[in-house]
Amino acid sequence: MNDMLATDADEAAAGRSLLETWGRNEPMRHVPSAEWMSWKVDQELRRRIELLFDRYANLPADDARRGPLENELRALSRALERLSDTARHSRNNHPPHELGDRIAWSVSQAVSSLNSLDPHLIGRRFPFQTAERSKAEPLYGALLVVIQHVGRVLMLVRAIDPGIDEHLLDGLVKLETPLRTQPIA
Repeated sequence: MNDMLATDADEAAAGRSLLETWGRNEPMRHVPSAEWMSWKVDQELRRRIELLFDRYANLPADDARRGPLENELRALSRALERLSDTARHSRNNHPPHELGDRIAWSVSQAVSSLNSLDPHLIGRRFPFQTAERSKAEPLYGALLVVIQHVGRVLMLVRAIDPGIDEHLLDGLVKLETPLRTQPIA
């Protein structure tokens, strides 16, 4: 029936390693790709942050709404720096002190840190024998914190400029063939 000897089975098992490797583990479905996270920060969040900061910069210095908004913008800057630090464990430069420059610098640092990640490894879990957690889950968590801070800034800016949502949605839909200026009939 079975011509395999017990020693043959041991040799076949010895040919395959029971240890996992990081590159062969399947991607985690609950964590988006590094490319998507980089796109999200660079394209979508950068534009939102710039529009929201513009409303803050145009506020008079004696406006009572300026203080809470500045605190939340500083928290947003720290969240962006934390995202950058999570993606890359070293910080090369020191951020500028002025709030507007610091936020722009933090967004650029976060994008460059996300772009430096290996897209094939970042979404995979570590091998079980290393007893380490994946780097992708804290990274995605840091991105979610940044998105939450942008939402908090948006809530404060809505009190200053009720039409901010209209400005945030500008350019969402672009017609390939624009409508005619003359009436059809």
